[in-house]
Amino acid sequence: MINTRNTKIALAITAVLTAGAANASSHREAPNMTKTPTVDSTDFYMFNSYEEGRGDFVTIIANYIPLQDAYGGPNYFAMDQDATYSIHIDNDGDANEDLTFAFNFTKSSPGIALDIGPEGDKKSIAVPLVNVGGISAGNDGAANFSETYEVSLIEGSMRNGTRTAITRTSGASVQSDYGSQSTFEKPLDYIGNKTFTDEAGYSAYAGAYIYNMQIPGCSTEAKVFVGQRKDAFVVNLGKTFDLVNYVPVEGDSVRGNGDGNGFPDGITQDSSNDDLIDKNVTSIAIEIPKSCITGEGNGVVGGWTTASLPQVRILNPNATFDKPAKSGGALTQVSRLGSPLVNELVIGLKDKDAFSSSHPKDDGQFADYVTNPSLPELLNILFLDAVNARTGGGFETLAPTNFPRVDLVTAFLTGFPGVNQMSTVTASEMLRLNTGIAARPAAEQSPFGVAGDDLAGFPNGRRPGDDVVDIALRVVMGALCHPIPINGEPQNLGLCEESDASVGNQAFTDGAPSDASMMMTAFPYLATPIAGSK
Repeated sequence: MINTRNTKIALAITAVLTAGAANASSHREAPNMTKTPTVDSTDFYMFNSYEEGRGDFVTIIANYIPLQDAYGGPNYFAMDQDATYSIHIDNDGDANEDLTFAFNFTKSSPGIALDIGPEGDKKSIAVPLVNVGGISAGNDGAANFSETYEVSLIEGSMRNGTRTAITRTSGASVQSDYGSQSTFEKPLDYIGNKTFTDEAGYSAYAGAYIYNMQIPGCSTEAKVFVGQRKDAFVVNLGKTFDLVNYVPVEGDSVRGNGDGNGFPDGITQDSSNDDLIDKNVTSIAIEIPKSCITGEGNGVVGGWTTASLPQVRILNPNATFDKPAKSGGALTQVSRLGSPLVNELVIGLKDKDAFSSSHPKDDGQFADYVTNPSLPELLNILFLDAVNARTGGGFETLAPTNFPRVDLVTAFLTGFPGVNQMSTVTASEMLRLNTGIAARPAAEQSPFGVAGDDLAGFPNGRRPGDDVVDIALRVVMGALCHPIPINGEPQNLGLCEESDASVGNQAFTDGAPSDASMMMTAFPYLATPIAGSK
């Protein structure tokens, strides 16, 4: 049982995994990533599985290729076949990966062609589309494009550890056997309802690509799925980056009740505030038995995702489908994501690409961004005069004044004893999950996670329905300096004083609601993608 002290500590964790973060996860978060969207990691989820009967498993989801328009044909959104996409797990707290699940992709085409021309003089002409007819579960003969992938388990260092191929044990190939149990297939993106009949048709089709797989050294089978999903992240993206072009405090007395009795002119919850409501993403999802990843530690694991490319890419001046370019050299990390929002709005612009290529064990170099976060001061610059004019409050500053933010450093880099601190403590940024805290069914989850009296949610790992934006906004502006309800009684956590955060008791929000009801209740959890045509 987790005692009251640890409950307070758990609430404190919310202060920093997104300290300085506000209203975006990791979509186009660093300058170099804008050039290579196929290796841009957008969100990373790690949580105790809440599908009925799967309580002994952990689900990890790494999303890539941001801001996908469902109608983005004719080629849609393939993975980079030169890249290695990896999910890393540290289970002993030294900020180095102990286990890595590495994914490598290959694209192919059967070269469907049509005979074009008059009788006696027909020519076989390759078609320009990725499919030439309807596709359904068990019948994808009209597909003119396919992707396959292989999964490896690397024990120890990703670069020098022991690599073993992971094999599929069920979920037979839809198109062909490929002659190898180590080859998995990725479904086509949701082209539209003429291709797939309707959402149910696409759901059944994509479901055929959920595989059971055998992880070396693990007696219980795991699951894997790679394919397009509805982007689970919810955010008021455009207005936020337009110098926060709304009043970011709840306009209703209670979130979503529609009475308008909250902060004057404050934004209220509405799905129209979600700029990602019509966007898809590509998910790499695995579900693994807890016993196979926790090692000999205390049951807390750290996780993050990376994408790496060969150092050299030479363009083929006579490009073909099979060889548009030639790549070589050592794999170089170009993307990294653990906790949401960190590189987006914590790390300074000049260091964003450095963070993308860095390793958790070296995160001390970014400590100043946590001890002295810039976002609160930016919000102060934007809103101080307006708040004083509107309320007559006479505030000297809206930003918290407890510097250095030692509380944030502790939570951001080490975790907390009894909740999500690992057996060995090494300062590092990653998403930490206590596998011993039981999952909550979807209907019982709070979108505010730990701050909503739900220890199974963010920042104890992260579930798809956790509203990390609102949590981050409130905490970065000083919510933890004010009394927090614990078992129905408001208590101060002792991290800072109310006088340190003049507006820390306000319900900051971007007005874009998120909760578990927007997701599926079974693996791979993220909802069916938006159709390109209906």
